[in-house]
Amino acid sequence: MRYLIGTDEAGYGPNLGPLVVSATLWQVPRNVRAGDLYQRLANVISTRPGRAGRNPAKRVAMADSKILYQPGKGLRHLERGLWVAMSLVDQDPDSWSEIWHALAPESVAELQTIPWYADYDSPVPLDVDPAEIQPLAAAVRKELAAQDIWLIDILSRAVFPEQFNRLVKHYGSKGSALSHLTLELVSRAMHLLDGDAISIVCDKHGGRNRYRPLLAEHFPDHLIEIRGEGRKQSVYRFGPPHRRVEICFQAKAESHLPTALASMASKYLRELAMRAINDYWCDRVAGLQPTAGYPQDAKRFKKAIAGVQSELGIDEQVLWRVK
Repeated sequence: MRYLIGTDEAGYGPNLGPLVVSATLWQVPRNVRAGDLYQRLANVISTRPGRAGRNPAKRVAMADSKILYQPGKGLRHLERGLWVAMSLVDQDPDSWSEIWHALAPESVAELQTIPWYADYDSPVPLDVDPAEIQPLAAAVRKELAAQDIWLIDILSRAVFPEQFNRLVKHYGSKGSALSHLTLELVSRAMHLLDGDAISIVCDKHGGRNRYRPLLAEHFPDHLIEIRGEGRKQSVYRFGPPHRRVEICFQAKAESHLPTALASMASKYLRELAMRAINDYWCDRVAGLQPTAGYPQDAKRFKKAIAGVQSELGIDEQVLWRVK
């Protein structure tokens, strides 16, 4: 057997809300690669929501979150795939707070220190009928077992503005901050796995092509071998023969199921966080329109709430990401 890890983020560009980085962990036969999973699981997992319609009780879309979710069109497809995946790892959250405990437990304490999250809660899922999930999960679980493929865990980490700003200052850029956060999560995931070989696929971090110094910093006990570096992908290997690790930073890595599912988890937590922010401020500022947190509209939102923010004594660092 071998292990697969896929990572991806959501919220890299906005000024409001968290950056969320996620990883999914899989165990597969030794000859199976991350790029093989969609073909092997085609009977139960699709890459487009419409294609699940041929047998909606037994087929679910798990894909790049940008395919499954567009603003204003609801979270149904994103929730449908994510809830099936969480069922596979024995998670069935039914509230906003429970899903944070399920996917990003290390972020829960910080949520309680931020005004718009501290007392927030709501039922989840928001746009999918929970009754759909059980038959879908049963079909996917059966096919995974037949293929000797197992989803082991889904891990997420949310970085809120105050910490995000500190990390950007410390590392010199938000691209470097993202790379370090991702490799910290990869390291944490690897510690959950036994001694088999590990293949890791990460979405590329901006325009970066060279990752060896970063890998050496996070895995100092190993010699990092460069297997190729370029615009499309950069590949490295390290570790002893019995636990060889290959890590690939690849453009459009969401074409691989482990990374696609990580993008779904990250995007969903990000959307939940933004709902809490919008509910908090829209309740306090008459006529305020919600925001997705991206730069131009975030400035409009920030200007509109400035007076109330000052009255409430909310520090700028708690609200606003500098990059």
